[in-house]
Amino acid sequence: MKYLDCTFPTPAENLAWEEAYLDQCEAGSADELLRFYESPKPFAVLGYANKVRSEVDVGMCSAQHVGVFRRISGGGTVLQGPGCLSYALFLRIGACSELSSITGTNQFIMEQNRSTLAKLTQLPVQVQGHTDLAIEARKFSGNAQRRKKSFVLFHGTVMFAMDIPSISRFLRMPSLEPEYRSGRRHEDFLMNLPVSRSSILESFIAKWDARATLTNPIPRVAQDLMDTYNSNEWIYRGEES
Repeated sequence: MKYLDCTFPTPAENLAWEEAYLDQCEAGSADELLRFYESPKPFAVLGYANKVRSEVDVGMCSAQHVGVFRRISGGGTVLQGPGCLSYALFLRIGACSELSSITGTNQFIMEQNRSTLAKLTQLPVQVQGHTDLAIEARKFSGNAQRRKKSFVLFHGTVMFAMDIPSISRFLRMPSLEPEYRSGRRHEDFLMNLPVSRSSILESFIAKWDARATLTNPIPRVAQDLMDTYNSNEWIYRGEES
């Protein structure tokens, strides 16, 4: 497996690139990869089935120029930005029996990431809900997956220096929440992992044996896919914009 630490200029391109790369993997023109990015500006990103007005304070986002986007995977709505490291694993399903189902994939990858970050921090990192990582019931990582026939995209975030109080300004309380959240506000529920960005990146690279850097030209996202990710039709799918 190779790795890539690359942040594109816009949230839409960072999100769309992952879909484009997954399609290339499925077509046989790309292979397994561990990718990282960290947006220099905050943006809200909804899971595939979320409703914008249920999850996001649209007026506040608009006033503060915080973009709202949608990804192709499930899970809840998150605020990304400086201090929030995004990672993505593109894995061949047939290479590992645990990846043959949604549940097996969640359990396998979450345990790999849990043990990696527990070793890094020497703290009692636990898997909570289906795909959260938390310490003493405070979440610092959310994750989700998108499956094709031959490849799976498993991606998530790890907060290490995020402006957590700002999350309550832009995101509403989630319409669905795991039991362990117990109705807590964002600032009482979330935390930053007390380690550096570089140490998280290095630990993931070692765990997933992604020692070689992706040196081939990075494929640009097709304009029609970029247009989709920037369109209200996609962002507000199933509701009026």
